[in-house]
Amino acid sequence: MTATLVWFRHDLRLRDNDALCAAAERGEPVIPVYIWSPEEEAGWPPGAASRWWLHQSLTALEADLRKRDLQLTLRVGPALATLRALAAETGAGAVYWNRRYEPAARECSAVIKQTLQRDGIEVRSFNASLLVEPSGFLNQTGKPYQVYTPFMKQLLAHAAPAQPRGIPRSLRAAQRWPRSEPLEALELMPRVRWYETMARTWRPGENGALERFARFVDARLEDYAATRDQPAVPGTSGLSPHLHFGEIGPRQIWAAVGRLPQAGKFISELIWREFAYHLLVHFPYTVDQPLREEFAHFPWAERLEGLLEWQRGLTGVPMVDAGMRELWATGSMHNRVRMVAGSFLVKNLRIPWQEGARWFWDTLVDADLASNTLGWQWVAGSGADAAPYFRIFNPVLQGKRFDPTGEYVRRWIPELARLDTAHVHAPWLADSAPTAYPAVIVDLEQTRAAALEAYQRMRAEVALPR
Repeated sequence: MTATLVWFRHDLRLRDNDALCAAAERGEPVIPVYIWSPEEEAGWPPGAASRWWLHQSLTALEADLRKRDLQLTLRVGPALATLRALAAETGAGAVYWNRRYEPAARECSAVIKQTLQRDGIEVRSFNASLLVEPSGFLNQTGKPYQVYTPFMKQLLAHAAPAQPRGIPRSLRAAQRWPRSEPLEALELMPRVRWYETMARTWRPGENGALERFARFVDARLEDYAATRDQPAVPGTSGLSPHLHFGEIGPRQIWAAVGRLPQAGKFISELIWREFAYHLLVHFPYTVDQPLREEFAHFPWAERLEGLLEWQRGLTGVPMVDAGMRELWATGSMHNRVRMVAGSFLVKNLRIPWQEGARWFWDTLVDADLASNTLGWQWVAGSGADAAPYFRIFNPVLQGKRFDPTGEYVRRWIPELARLDTAHVHAPWLADSAPTAYPAVIVDLEQTRAAALEAYQRMRAEVALPR
């Protein structure tokens, strides 16, 4: 038989899926394929929380395909060898996929495309995960953007995202399906059942993404700009893991709300995600190296003292600990608190941002290489359009400003549930601090001063202009 293989990757949806639509238009039977392929990750395999999500998302995709008489073929192994084997088994004359933009995935895709074309197989790839293709979106001098605001303005002024497409009306099923591994063969689910809270919090899959987006538009979009920084309030969209796994695409979001006046701030956050991918494509080394070269000389602490307490939410700093406990329980953390927790790690503890990036990578359900890299380099002051290193978040003041009643802190730190509001963000100042909660592990003012002194030493070493 002849067929078209559709290689699913970070596009686990049927709507607005360019590769799937193009395969349907080709007129031959469509064979959906997902390959658990270490070569695509090259040092950045999905963390435990992301693997849990992927298992649920693939389960949902399988069910959606079955409703259309299609079967998802699951395989484990190198992507190139697997696709060549599947093409031989099915007589497929074409392989279509939607692009990934991580450095290893791009390299893997290029090799696969060249090899399959030499085999006489038609290969086409599509952009179904971004509003614009990063490689061709440059500034007026023909160089990559490194500042967000002009990037955003250029995209808003000149980029016209394609209209999203629906589920293809005609998806021809194969008469005989290739062998598929059981989903359990991917070994995505943790052996220890620590994910119950995540399972109650999230509904992975395309339908879950669409439902969450609809609820956000109906109930939260109007007040998004005013409530998005308040961690005790459900003011954010919660779409980042759905976007990462491609259960919903940015064109769908843009088409639904992009021109609404109340959606301006929300759309700017969607474009921030685009900016992260722009940087990842043009500066791939930034996943573990600073974009600003002078930060290669930054005098980080010689030991990783405090890292374990930070990971477990036991630093004694409530705003930091609440965020880290939320992360462990739900696989997510409010964005404002991510900045506070990140600043505490790289500035008060002076632990390299790469350690924080690795922990987030393992524990976030929305662990996205582009966004994770941009976020940590922003906090560390070492990336594009980053916060200046000398901007050090005071977690006490941040807590009082964005969680004024202490509701968020009390939700995640029950040891502080009875502490008065005046001290809930600085329990060490209370006359009788709760004994069940740990003492603060560092002096915030002293470590702030030490961080600034370290920054000045770096500046002197690399002789930066003042």
